[in-house]
Amino acid sequence: MAINLDVALLQLLGIVVGSIVVAPIVWLVGKAFEGPEKAKFSDAFWIVFLGSVIGGLANLVFFTIFEGFTANIIGTIIQLITWVGLVKHFFDTSGGRALLIAIIAVIVTIIIFAILAAVLVGIGMLAGWTWL
Repeated sequence: MAINLDVALLQLLGIVVGSIVVAPIVWLVGKAFEGPEKAKFSDAFWIVFLGSVIGGLANLVFFTIFEGFTANIIGTIIQLITWVGLVKHFFDTSGGRALLIAIIAVIVTIIIFAILAAVLVGIGMLAGWTWL
């Protein structure tokens, strides 16, 4: 099986940029639940970075074994378990609080990205850009 270096480099770039963007959100949510002595920014970066790498590898493996929706569900479950384990380890917290931190961080990230998308679309519409 050949490796497409363009795709690999874009995946790596996506993981690094995604980690830089999502790490502050995980850090703030962790800080709110565990306090500043346990939730450090460097730990939040490693949680996001390792979670992205391990989740990406899990999705790659499951997409080669299964097809479509089944692979997506299994990959998502593996990634959630990975994130909870990383939050539990790095923020030194219980499993339940780690799950809560992970879920709230995902929800906050989705809300921020939705607002950002709406603002960017609004700016594009005001500038008279058309997509059709």
